[in-house]
Amino acid sequence: MAAASRPFNLSSSSSLSSSFQSPNLKNLKTSNLSFLLPRSVPNTVPSLTIKAASSLSSPATHKTATSASPPDSPDRFRVDILSESLPYIQKFRGKTIVVKYGGAAMKVPELKASVVSDLVLLSCVGLRPVLVHGGGPEINHWLKLLNIEPLFHEGLRVTDAKTMEIVSMVLVGKVNKDLVSLINKAGATAVGLSGMDGRLLMARPTPNSAQLGFVGEVTRVDSTILQPLIDNSHIPVIASVAADESGQSYNINADTVAGELAAALGAEKLILLTDVAGILENKDDPKSLVKEIDIKGVKKLIEEKKVAGGMIPKVNCCVRSLAQGVRTASIIDGRVEHSLLHEIMSEEGIGTMITG
Repeated sequence: MAAASRPFNLSSSSSLSSSFQSPNLKNLKTSNLSFLLPRSVPNTVPSLTIKAASSLSSPATHKTATSASPPDSPDRFRVDILSESLPYIQKFRGKTIVVKYGGAAMKVPELKASVVSDLVLLSCVGLRPVLVHGGGPEINHWLKLLNIEPLFHEGLRVTDAKTMEIVSMVLVGKVNKDLVSLINKAGATAVGLSGMDGRLLMARPTPNSAQLGFVGEVTRVDSTILQPLIDNSHIPVIASVAADESGQSYNINADTVAGELAAALGAEKLILLTDVAGILENKDDPKSLVKEIDIKGVKKLIEEKKVAGGMIPKVNCCVRSLAQGVRTASIIDGRVEHSLLHEIMSEEGIGTMITG
């Protein structure tokens, strides 16, 4: 989703032809690519299809324009989609996009494949994605295997010393490496990290640590650890675990980590994948989705209790990142296949975009 007041960057860029040869693009099903057709393409960008048609109609060059036009086919459909995606590729090419990955998108294999495919495609066409992940379902699975009952306090995981050990093992040693492997297999180059690596993140206990145990909050981000990876077209994959000055590990909310990283990296967009469509004015009415809202409007919705429960920390995370320089923050439905591409490569988007 692109803010209407923000002009498209039409500066010249290197050829995209090599990107379009990616096996990931070739293998995407056309039925899953229809979302790439933007609701409105900026009229400052000439249509490649129109240009092609006008050149075909020239009698000096072609005897019959109609005979030169390829018939409708899946391949032609792919070409049309790619050409109409050009304005959005140009707009975000070279920009950093931080994505928080969690919820249903982690549990359903088809959705996981969709997220990986989207990240690889975005990287192929010149965007600079950074992936931050949690892993609640996987942590619960391993806790139960070890006969430890998962405990929660006000929606947050109670993390004692034993649980913290399992959280680190699962997030850093399994979930993170599984994602790195999938992204690498799909054709990009991913590098797996946690907040502890290179002191990327520093943490401290939350104020209610007496109830939550080793649950932390971010105190500092050293983005210089990530910048060389991003500059060399690698996709950083970051587990939401960090340590304090003494080396004590903490379990940190992945939304919070994504927001702080987006701010430190000067990201163009922060995108949170969730299990809801976005911000709803009426939580019981999916049609009441708020497509775009500014910080003032979000605060009003919180005051009116239209934003409540687990959505509040997500919204606060977005607001905090915007206040620190992130251009836009979006809360989108991770249950929808290719929701990342829909949000970035179309004017309408798919969730709620919050602006500063």
